[in-house]
Amino acid sequence: MQTALAIFLSLGLGLFALPTKFPRDNATSFPSNSRTASTEVILLGTGTPYPDPELSGPATAVVVGGRVLLFDAGPGVMRRLQAAKLPINGPEALFITHLHSDHTLGYADLILTSWVMRRRAPFPVYGPRGLRRMTNHLLAAYSEDINIRANGLEHEVAGGYRVAVHEIGAGVVYEKDGVRVTAIAVQHGAWKNAFAYRIDTADRSIVISGDTRPSEELVKAAQGVDILIHEVYSAARLKPEDRPGGQDWPRYCREYHTSDVELGALAGRIRPKLLILDHIIRMGASDEELLAGVRAGGYNERVVIGRDLERF
Repeated sequence: MQTALAIFLSLGLGLFALPTKFPRDNATSFPSNSRTASTEVILLGTGTPYPDPELSGPATAVVVGGRVLLFDAGPGVMRRLQAAKLPINGPEALFITHLHSDHTLGYADLILTSWVMRRRAPFPVYGPRGLRRMTNHLLAAYSEDINIRANGLEHEVAGGYRVAVHEIGAGVVYEKDGVRVTAIAVQHGAWKNAFAYRIDTADRSIVISGDTRPSEELVKAAQGVDILIHEVYSAARLKPEDRPGGQDWPRYCREYHTSDVELGALAGRIRPKLLILDHIIRMGASDEELLAGVRAGGYNERVVIGRDLERF
C-alpha cells in the first residue's frame, strides 16, 4: 500500500484537483460557429443496475457540431462512444448527476482509456460533492497502471490521464462558445446532492433528469424545452420483492424515482416537444404499459422509449 501511494503521489495528486472557476463565455450571443452547428442527442446507455447485455449503463451525449458533452458515465460508456462514432480520446466535458455506482462505474474507464487513446490534456468533470474524493481514489487504485503506461514501453502521454474536477451546486456550471449547462438540484432519496442538467445551445434546449423523484425544481427549470430525458419506473408493476429487505422496494422507488404516471403529470406541466423515457425500471412492464402510464398521468404528446445508441 505504501509503495502504491508513493507512486500515486509522485504522479502528482494536485494536478487533477478542482480548479476554482468554470469556463464561461461572457458574450450574450452565440459565436458564429455555434450558430451554424446543429445539436444532436445520443443515448449511449439507458440501462439500470441490472446487467442487461443489450443496455449499457446511464450515459447521454449532447453533440454540438464536433463538440461532445457527456452526461454520466455508466458501465460500457467507452464502447458506446466508439459504437456511436464519437471521439474516444475524451469529451469536451463530463457532467455527473450523482455518485450512484451505476452512473459512475465507467468513470475510471473514461479517464484511463481516453488517455490510452492519446488524450493529452485534462477535461473538466462536474458533479456533486464527493466527486473529487472518488476521482482521487480511482487514480490511486490505478497508480501502478498509470506508472507503467507512462514510464514503460507504451510511452503514454505524461500526465494525460488527469481530469479537472469541479464539485458544483445548483446554477450555471458551464458556459463556453454558445453552450450553457445549468445544474438543477433534485431529490434522490437519501443522497444529499443529486442534479439534473439543462443544456442550452443555439438551436436546442435539453433537460436530463438523472435519478430523481418528482421534482418541482426540475419542472420550473424545464419549462417548454425541446427534449426532456427522464428516468421512470412502472407504477402498475410496483410491489414488494421476494428477497431480504424486499418489502421496502416500493418505498425505495417512491422516494428515489419517478413513476410513469407521475412523469406524465410532470410532462403535462413542462410541455416538452419530445419526452424520452430513460433509465427505465420496468419490473416486467412492456413499452405499451409504460406509455399507458404516462398517458394516465395526463401527457398526450410525443413520447419515445429510449434505447441505446438512438439519436434525436
